[in-house]
Amino acid sequence: MDVVTGAQAAIALTVQMPREQMWELITAVNRTGEWSPEARGGSWADGTLGPSKGARFTACNRYADGLVSKVTCVVTETERPRTFTWAVLDDAGLVGSTWRYELREGIEAGSTEVFHSFTHGPGNTGARVAAEADPQALSRRLVTLFRNMTTTIGAMSAAEAANGSKR
Repeated sequence: MDVVTGAQAAIALTVQMPREQMWELITAVNRTGEWSPEARGGSWADGTLGPSKGARFTACNRYADGLVSKVTCVVTETERPRTFTWAVLDDAGLVGSTWRYELREGIEAGSTEVFHSFTHGPGNTGARVAAEADPQALSRRLVTLFRNMTTTIGAMSAAEAANGSKR
């Protein structure tokens, strides 16, 4: 039985930042290492300069156990300044996971509601290998992803607030 495919972690946060500004941050794959406890950053591939459907980027992650991995990602949906979705591919080119940001205007002027989600795909990933060895590993991984996603969005918002006060 495959308990990993379809496993999800999702958060919803409101940040005190205009949606267009938040869009710039979530699509800046080269800057993710500034905010994320796990993602170390990335770079657009094949001469791509930013998000567009089908665009590829390489991302680097460092996990709590010290393991470092590089992955290939492909943008599957992009609608500025609303939606940014990408798939992380495994070594066979299968979707290991799908990550999605959805941005909506916040209730307060100048705020943004950020919806961020992770869905495990059918591909081969470290999470799959760990869950096959220890069924509780998947739950622990989802909790870590939830925490990291929350931390990343909070750090994006705080860094931009600090930059705004310096301008």
